Amino acid sequence: MIADSIQKLVVDAMKSKDSVRVSTLRMLSSELKNALIDKGSPLTDEEELKVVQHEAKKRRDAIEGFEKGGNTSSADNERAELVILSEFLPAELTDSELEKLVVDALAESGATSPQEMGKIMPILMPKVAGRADGKRVTALVQQKLQG
Repeated sequence: MIADSIQKLVVDAMKSKDSVRVSTLRMLSSELKNALIDKGSPLTDEEELKVVQHEAKKRRDAIEGFEKGGNTSSADNERAELVILSEFLPAELTDSELEKLVVDALAESGATSPQEMGKIMPILMPKVAGRADGKRVTALVQQKLQG
C-alpha cells in the first residue's frame, strides 16, 4: 500500500535534503489521509492509486497551463513533482499496447462511427486503468473511428 511506504520515503528524502521530494510526498500523504477520512474506512490499493492518478493529472494540467503562460520555472517545479508521483503509478502503455486495446474494444463493442464512442469507452477504460492519459485514449479512439 502506498500510504504505508510514504513515511519511510519522507524520512529518506529528509536525510538526503531533497526538499521537492519531501514536500511532494507530504502532499501525497495528506491527500491519501483526506481520501481515507472521506471514505471512512481504509482505502484499497485501487483507491490509493486513484488518488495518485488525480494528483498526477493536476500536475500535468498545471504544466500545460504554466507553459502556455510562459512560466517555465513553475512548469519545471510541477514536472519535478510529477516525476515523484510517477513512481507510484503503473507503467504507461506504449502506443502499440494502447492501439491493441482500442482495436479490441472496437471489435467488442461493434462501434463503427464517432457517434458510437459511448459504447467503446466503458469497455476500454477499465482495461487502461491509469496506464494512459484519458486525452490520449480518446484521441486514438476518435482516430480509429474516423478511419
